[in-house]
Amino acid sequence: MVRSDDKTPVVGARDSGVDAFLEAARKVPAPQSAIRGRLIFALDATMSRQPMWDLAQGLQARMFQAAADLGGLDVQLVYYRGFNECRASAFVSGGQGLAALMSKIDVRGGTTQLVKVLRHTTSEARRAKVGALVFVGDAFEEGAEAAYAAAGDLALAGVKAFMFQEGDNPIAARVFAEIARLTDGAYGAFNAGAADRLEALLRAAAAYAAGGRAALQAEAAKSDAARLLLRQMR
Repeated sequence: MVRSDDKTPVVGARDSGVDAFLEAARKVPAPQSAIRGRLIFALDATMSRQPMWDLAQGLQARMFQAAADLGGLDVQLVYYRGFNECRASAFVSGGQGLAALMSKIDVRGGTTQLVKVLRHTTSEARRAKVGALVFVGDAFEEGAEAAYAAAGDLALAGVKAFMFQEGDNPIAARVFAEIARLTDGAYGAFNAGAADRLEALLRAAAAYAAGGRAALQAEAAKSDAARLLLRQMR
């Protein structure tokens, strides 16, 4: 940004317009980084999720690491628990900030509220671009049609959903996969305690949110999980 008190070069009779431009350009500070991506990281925090919550808390910093060389990543934490509690944090720009938020939250009994997560993400995307939604959960206890309608709105807002399922609940598998399909996102599953698998999935989704399809393709060159996600995306 040029201020009124900036000293601009005086162009003399012997100076060309190009010389003047280059001189002014040299005085403009280089940008610190590329435009940062925004990702919404949503988690089921009902009682069955305590082991997964602890695992995600330990792995979430990997998302920032995967995105660091692509301009960085701002992440908003969204979680639901109990029977009517669904909350969203501010966007944070570092792994430590997200870890601090997660450390203050404990799991509680309740039912799933995935439709609220989808609607919230759509609202955020309409205010400012969101590169991707990453959701991690193990169950679905809502109306499937409501979830599909919310996923359609999310797709219209330009957000791809990366739906990661712990375990093999068949209802959750069907709904999560359909939400991913409707948003042109991707679905992946992992078993309890599979930290490496979840880490790879999170890294791949973060790379996409920060750098788009090209970044996901680069991640796919070294990760089976990234290749799985890439194959699903049109």
